[in-house]
Amino acid sequence: MNDIKICVIGLGYVGLPLARLFSTKYKTVGFDMNAKRCEALMAGHDATLEVSDELLQDAINNYGFKCTADIEEIRDCNFYVVAVPTPVDQHNNPDLTPLYGASTTVGKVINKGDIVVYESTVYPGVTEDECIPVVEKVSGLKFNVDFFAGYSPERINPGDKLHTVEKIKKVTSGSTPEIGKIVDNVYSSVITAGTHLAPTMKVAEAAKVIENSQRDINIAFVNELSKIFTKMGIDTNDVLEAASTKWNFLPFKPGLVGGHCIGVDPYYLAQCAMTYGYNPEIILAGRRMNDSMGAYVADQTIKLMLKKGIQVLNSNILILGFTFKENCPDCRNTKVADIVKALNEYNLNIDIYDPWASPAIAKHEYDIDITNELPTSKYDAIILAVSHKEFAELDVKAFGNEKHVIFDVKGFLDKEVVDGRL
Repeated sequence: MNDIKICVIGLGYVGLPLARLFSTKYKTVGFDMNAKRCEALMAGHDATLEVSDELLQDAINNYGFKCTADIEEIRDCNFYVVAVPTPVDQHNNPDLTPLYGASTTVGKVINKGDIVVYESTVYPGVTEDECIPVVEKVSGLKFNVDFFAGYSPERINPGDKLHTVEKIKKVTSGSTPEIGKIVDNVYSSVITAGTHLAPTMKVAEAAKVIENSQRDINIAFVNELSKIFTKMGIDTNDVLEAASTKWNFLPFKPGLVGGHCIGVDPYYLAQCAMTYGYNPEIILAGRRMNDSMGAYVADQTIKLMLKKGIQVLNSNILILGFTFKENCPDCRNTKVADIVKALNEYNLNIDIYDPWASPAIAKHEYDIDITNELPTSKYDAIILAVSHKEFAELDVKAFGNEKHVIFDVKGFLDKEVVDGRL
């Protein structure tokens, strides 16, 4: 493949930064089913803030990068990269619907000799057993004869302007050893941090899904420590700070585990394990612990209010932050929604202030009202749920009534001003 033309399918937090990067080296087209998203990108702005306006406009004006929702405009590509979401359903079972849709799109345009690389996080075997058969059926082409595949798991960290896509080492793989080398060469030509060519696609899939499962379990451990130490009257952050003086202590902190990866990927691994007759006890225990933290924060806040003699019924609560992590607009799988759900059981008046999150997305995805405007009311309890940089400048106590409670989920505020924290 001497004349590579790349199409990246799915222009979200993963696909757009990758497509922009590829465009600096190859002819690149970004494809997304959302025509409005494509129009906004071609106008030079990325609403996810993962790609700056300057870089996006440079790619469009100087490298010929194009975003489109028209399938006809990607027929002449020969290297397809699928970067669509892989969520779980309401029962925490893997939902491969976006992958099936993207594979159908690839099947409609792929030609002999072309390569399709999947970046979406999956459990081992999904690329070959679920995605490729769709491409074969739609295209009428035979896998590893007429077309080929690869898997290179995404490692995007939303909101992180230091560890951008080209600065994170990339795992690559191919459906044959020869294709693996081609895929690796394409990625290594733009990834300055280098690449690691895995021996098979299943190894690459497994590597990705355990990365986030390992982090999930580590956070679950310190979340459990937080619950234990709170009962003992010991500050968890003080304990972790002391323990971190040992050279090999892993510095994880308690908190809410949301987002598109850590709170989702372990379910993919667990589901896969169960199909092989193994019940993954530690993985699912970690998930249960982390999924319980939103309700735990709500309950701890209510307990602190009662200890101070604050009337809970019809009290006014302020939540600072709604996104799943600090300093980015990403609301996917945010566990702040769990705090809201638990607090709603007490018949409270809840205001949520987040300068980063989209009120329209919060309403559409969670049926929760939030605001980008700084509140002027007084509250009986304030919960700092996300450590946005803007909150460092706030006098959080000023939002409280004469008698109030402050609960700090992130250990972000001065210990002297808070009543409780994880």
